[in-house]
Amino acid sequence: MFDLPSEYETLLNILFLAVTGAIAYHGIRYRDSEGNTDFVRLLFGCIAAMFFVLVLFQDVLGVVRFH
Repeated sequence: MFDLPSEYETLLNILFLAVTGAIAYHGIRYRDSEGNTDFVRLLFGCIAAMFFVLVLFQDVLGVVRFH
């Protein structure tokens, strides 16, 4: 999609991991004042966690390859 030099690609991957990790953590751990979870926050938190793991294992660590 973008033509970035490799040093910027690594920086962009780390920035993406930080943002999606924060979204996933907040979405999964969120509780209201009564201690109940919110379905929409859980849903988007799980989606963010999935993208976090995908980018971490495929782009950063290079452990797996998804087609």
